[in-house]
Amino acid sequence: MPYINVKFTKGSATREQKARIIEGMTNVLRDVIDKAPEATFVVIDEVAHEDWGTGGLPVLEYWKKTGKTASASGKG
Repeated sequence: MPYINVKFTKGSATREQKARIIEGMTNVLRDVIDKAPEATFVVIDEVAHEDWGTGGLPVLEYWKKTGKTASASGKG
């Protein structure tokens, strides 16, 4: 039984986008390693921004320091 855990910062995806992620990840395992969709578990964890770090900084500080935004970092 495959278990896929997807993590991203809170608010990074809409309900519809999450549904597409679940479907897409399930399909990848079906297509690549022939796993039955009903045996595949996909869990999405949304992590608070203050609990996510990159480049040695909390993500919001990193975005501010580098001039990146949530959108430039892959959101939306």
